[in-house]
Amino acid sequence: MNRGRKASAAAAAGALAIVTILTAGGSPAAAQTAATTDESITHDENPRVPEGAAWTEAYFPSSDGSGVELHADVLRPAHLPAHAKTPVILSVGPYFAHAGQTGPEGWDRVGPSARFQDLVDGADLMARGYTFVMVDLRGFGGSTGCLDWAGPGEQADVRAAIQWSASQPWSNGKIGMYGKSYDAVTGLVGNNLKMNALKAVVAQEPLWDMYNYLFSNKVPRPNVTGTPAAYNSIAVMPAMADDSDRYKANALYEASHPECLSDNITNNNNPDADSAYWRARNLAKDAAGTRTPLFVTQGFIESNTKPEDMDEYLANHRGPERGWLGQWDHVRGNDTDGDGRLQMGRAGWFDEVMRFYDQYLRGTRPSVTDPAYAIEDSLGHWRAQKTWPVIGTSYDARLSTGRYVDNGGAAAAAESRVVDQGRWDMERAPRMEVLSRAEKNAAAQGDASASSYWTWSTPASQSLRITGTPRISLKASTSGNVMVRLWDVAPDGTATMFDENVALIERGGRISFDLKSTDWTVKRGHQLGVQVGTIDSNRWRDVPSGHTIKVSDARLALDVQNPRYDVPTQGDRSPFLDTYLTANTTTLSDIGRGTFPLRLSRNG
Repeated sequence: MNRGRKASAAAAAGALAIVTILTAGGSPAAAQTAATTDESITHDENPRVPEGAAWTEAYFPSSDGSGVELHADVLRPAHLPAHAKTPVILSVGPYFAHAGQTGPEGWDRVGPSARFQDLVDGADLMARGYTFVMVDLRGFGGSTGCLDWAGPGEQADVRAAIQWSASQPWSNGKIGMYGKSYDAVTGLVGNNLKMNALKAVVAQEPLWDMYNYLFSNKVPRPNVTGTPAAYNSIAVMPAMADDSDRYKANALYEASHPECLSDNITNNNNPDADSAYWRARNLAKDAAGTRTPLFVTQGFIESNTKPEDMDEYLANHRGPERGWLGQWDHVRGNDTDGDGRLQMGRAGWFDEVMRFYDQYLRGTRPSVTDPAYAIEDSLGHWRAQKTWPVIGTSYDARLSTGRYVDNGGAAAAAESRVVDQGRWDMERAPRMEVLSRAEKNAAAQGDASASSYWTWSTPASQSLRITGTPRISLKASTSGNVMVRLWDVAPDGTATMFDENVALIERGGRISFDLKSTDWTVKRGHQLGVQVGTIDSNRWRDVPSGHTIKVSDARLALDVQNPRYDVPTQGDRSPFLDTYLTANTTTLSDIGRGTFPLRLSRNG
């Protein structure tokens, strides 16, 4: 029997040996046995298996009584007996199909996904005595069911995956979750489930509220149809020729259930964040009172899974927290660029992650004291904090009354206006967001088209940091769209746009909404420019109303921190910071007199 055929036969036999039956409530109905060691496949037999690992497959039902069957690939330390109990690192997501993560990758034989082989190899998981489990969410890979965009169905899948992993004879019952992007989202879901078996979560660049990836306060993003279509394409990826019959049958589920694909498009095009559909996917709100130890990363200026509702999620979470937060794009803690520079700028990702897992999955006291939060600010400086954000001063800045024409930037922006950037998922990200030439020109010329107006702070009397989540509130005279941008403006007029968000104004009246979370240091003598106006970027698919909108009673809530008290920690300037600055900096020609203070309190 050749290696590919042996893998398939062993996988099929192993699957039948380790099916777990769960009740509708998700409790194990009976003790189960794992596949025997002679059914597993090692690296010597199949080079797709990581060195030092033994690979088997398993199937088990989801926990909601729906009949959905989930598929798992299991990597066990090859040097351990089949039933040797180990802690388990679990990843649950849409990217673990044998053929490839987001599409076929040209493999010539079946094998486990290489999505997190960097973790398996970089952290030396097998030698450390950890088991790594990859579970396909419903509708993906070898699992049946309709994809669910982190909704109740996928939440039931996460629950089942944790319970199944904890109940196996080779598990010590302690589970840690790991992921980046979508499979970081499922880690946040796991925390929200409040399960005793889940002892730690590592979530890199997640979404904190699923609504925000497709809409901003009822304004659709350009990927509002493209992203659901991209996940549909992943869900219908065919099995490999040498996959087991069971895997092949499950992989064909969407082909015989086209309603899965059409419903995914329709459901995710509802702009109302208060609908039952989106309330069930508001992970930040559902984190209230949770206590699973949490290790997160977030790029403040990244163009994919943005820092929206992160502040709320972390505030609602009550357990131990760790984090790397800084000025990078959609990358992993260990990623490097073409020159070998760490994309996040901070060394020791896998070492720190494993100290975190060893502490909570093994009870091993760390030999190194890592900061709870390591944070890179907009100057490329790293500091350690016990939590994030740390706020010295909070106040509301009163903004000027003004008016603008909601014309979508008029003809000047037409050259760069993009209403649909194609199909992408969280791994195939949109291009980096940059200010268009039209937007830079409009800002520099004082926006002669009257599509926005400005309010300026007084110059900062000392360096300070805008941190946390700025919030805007205003009264509008009529319906339309509104965009609010924050600019860091130097005395010579050099200005960088560092925060923004948009909203739909319905029937006029008062509206309040958050901007993105930020960590931006404003140097002494710089001013904060607040731009209020129409949506004229390529970041949203808005419909300009054409109305002249008068804005009154506008306020900007700011949280400010004093950099004077920073505690330095190791880390280099992340390479993406300079890329972002180049793309989002212009020169303003007409800076007004400051009308509100940019300040710290006396004790701040």
